[in-house]
Amino acid sequence: MTFVQLIDCRTSQFDRMNQLMDTWVEQTKGKRTATHGIIAKDRSDSSHFIEIVEFPSYEDAMRNSNLPETDKIFQEMVALCDEMPTFTDLDVVRDERLHAATVRTLFETMGAPGELPPLDGLMAENYHDHDPANEQDTMGLDAIRREMEMWRGAFDFDFSIEDQITEGDRVCTRWTWSGTHTGDFMGIPASGKKVSMTGTTIFRCGENGKIAEGWWEYDRLGLMADLGALEGVED
Repeated sequence: MTFVQLIDCRTSQFDRMNQLMDTWVEQTKGKRTATHGIIAKDRSDSSHFIEIVEFPSYEDAMRNSNLPETDKIFQEMVALCDEMPTFTDLDVVRDERLHAATVRTLFETMGAPGELPPLDGLMAENYHDHDPANEQDTMGLDAIRREMEMWRGAFDFDFSIEDQITEGDRVCTRWTWSGTHTGDFMGIPASGKKVSMTGTTIFRCGENGKIAEGWWEYDRLGLMADLGALEGVED
């Protein structure tokens, strides 16, 4: 079970404390067990700071606390605080990966039957799309909707999400796309063939949580082969 520790402190010497944390990170390289750390400042009190540290488990947190470097840095940190910091130990009982959920909803929406919705609740108005199959990047929400409509007009399809990895504002998704060729695609008339391809997409989410940029890699050559577009092409 994921474990989170909150460290609540007050200090008028945050710059020195920040340097102290950099020293601890350097000294414990390869030893520390924390997987994620955030330091936040109270908007209404510039001397009030909260550090949020995530560990894979309580046991990992204790191993981190028992490092000799941690104890030494802690004593120096206390000396920089205006009062004794407080600690709150939390077992995580629910963890919402909101960016990943937004991306998953987008994949579901792209392949859903019926009219394509506006997408403005999922994607930024100035969305920037990088697709190696296109000579130029696709810029803007209206443009990416036209790109999606092109695919939806050529195939009845859906995505199966195989893996998702979230790091900061990026979500990497490995997917399998499966469809039936029901309309013209790149000059190839509808064939009724059932086709599939695999791919990976990295999306960047903006400060408002909406998807702002995307990078696509997928087996378009394999798709064209399945559609018979490469027949007669010499190696």
